[in-house]
Amino acid sequence: MKEIFIHYLWENKLLRNAMLTTDNESVEIIHPGNRNSNAGPDFLNARIKIKDTIWAGNVEIHVNASDWVLHNHQLDKAYDNVILHIVYEEDKKITTSIHQSIPTIEIKGNFDENILLRYNSFINSQRWIACEKHIIEIQRFTWLSWLDRLIVEKLEFKVELLKQLFSESKNDWEETFYRRFLTNMGFKVNDAAFEQLARSIPINLLLRHASRLHEVEALLFGQAGMLEKEFNDHYPNQLRETYQFLAKKYNLTPMNASSWRFMRLRPGNFPTIRIAQFAALLNNHGPLFAKTIEAETVESISGIFRSNASTYWDTHFQFDKATDFRKKQLGEQSAQLLLINTVVQMLFFYGQQIEKESLTDKALMILESVEAENNQIIRKFSEIGIQISNALQSQSLLFLKNEYCDKKRCLECRIGQILLKQTPHL
Repeated sequence: MKEIFIHYLWENKLLRNAMLTTDNESVEIIHPGNRNSNAGPDFLNARIKIKDTIWAGNVEIHVNASDWVLHNHQLDKAYDNVILHIVYEEDKKITTSIHQSIPTIEIKGNFDENILLRYNSFINSQRWIACEKHIIEIQRFTWLSWLDRLIVEKLEFKVELLKQLFSESKNDWEETFYRRFLTNMGFKVNDAAFEQLARSIPINLLLRHASRLHEVEALLFGQAGMLEKEFNDHYPNQLRETYQFLAKKYNLTPMNASSWRFMRLRPGNFPTIRIAQFAALLNNHGPLFAKTIEAETVESISGIFRSNASTYWDTHFQFDKATDFRKKQLGEQSAQLLLINTVVQMLFFYGQQIEKESLTDKALMILESVEAENNQIIRKFSEIGIQISNALQSQSLLFLKNEYCDKKRCLECRIGQILLKQTPHL
């Protein structure tokens, strides 16, 4: 028996109607209360009728009554307003810090044991997701409403991470966007290196030189530690000379070039190309966060990312290594990922911070306007019968898989809750 399972039974009113306290007093649940995600009792503002008296207060849940003492609640005044103790087994009489006894319900034998069997089947399942054989039974409307809720939960989770980044950036929106955007230019393999690069040189310094592409490239490649040697080609040697001058002027220290990963990457994803593309974005558009706030359509925001790297990179993927001619523009899929993982999250965060609902709505509108991602997780959901049509839904599914399914949080999942109550066997 797990405490979270008792939470599920209590919150979803799955205990038998006719219940008695362990002191044989009748109990009627008027309202189970609201789940508390902070410190203190598990459910707040419950309304319970015990015999002829209606009580308003909080509810605490444990597997064994003795857990109350194990957690030192008997010493904590925050638990003095608990009006009901829900336990699987009462193995001990407990009291508050002022030595008052608390009515207790023992749920053993007071719920459908089949639900527990189904739950155990879920958490012990070795399938890709525990409910994959029954997931198709859920009505589409239920799925869509759950995905709508999940995307907000995911964005609010990302907001908490962005708040920390915003604080580290001294409450500078452009700097925060720049750090997040440049980190995401690493596309997982080089995320850490791009984050280090962003931290090594502020956006305001880059914007000071944004009108001169050569200087922006020199600053970025130089800080990346990629200009520490003599080259055969004239272009990187020019960058090197410019960087040496600017590094001395601004007292800059380059990062270690060994931080960058090239192996097992397609040439178009090489960090040299990504740095050159980012330099071109700054050269063409200046402050990127301001541009995304001003842009009114998804097309106009996406257009910001369509800058070509400078002409040297038409015939190179790395310094001193010539290749066939090919313009180095950010690809459609890469631009889409930056839109989803940077622009949408920052718009949602900014809208919340300045209390402008139109911006949070704009973030969700962008997700609804962009095609769903095509990755292994989304394809697997499709195989088991879940069809989606846009990035809002695919992002929700990714969050569902990573934060609920993989962690076996079936009792907190709307789909899991329904299946646990309805599925006769698993």
